[in-house]
Amino acid sequence: MNVKRVYDFLKKAETYYLATVDGDQPRVRPFGTVNEFEGKLYIQTGKIKPVSRQIAANPKVEICAFRDGEWIRIACELCEDDRVEARKSMLDAYPNLRKMYDENDGNTQVFYMKNAVATISSFTSAPVVIKF
Repeated sequence: MNVKRVYDFLKKAETYYLATVDGDQPRVRPFGTVNEFEGKLYIQTGKIKPVSRQIAANPKVEICAFRDGEWIRIACELCEDDRVEARKSMLDAYPNLRKMYDENDGNTQVFYMKNAVATISSFTSAPVVIKF
């Protein structure tokens, strides 16, 4: 249930922001992919992108999204899942990405969130902390 609440929040927000570290410089960029596969939350990128290299160097990331007066912050480690099934599940959930990605293209990369702590906050209620 906890993973589902985080998934639902990110899915409804449509855009979230992923923060990584690039040496001593923080990097933040918008993302839109989130998928639940085998009970874990996944995101997707391309191996040719700088974000892929940043995650490889330091898998600790933060994710932030805002919707309907609430925001979520997720601190986690991203772990690559190199199985074709995991990549296919993500692309099946986002068929519009198939114009740029394929589960067998050698570029599509999916990561699941590990040791995650998600905090849902607002100005009107106490924060909700979800660990998964």
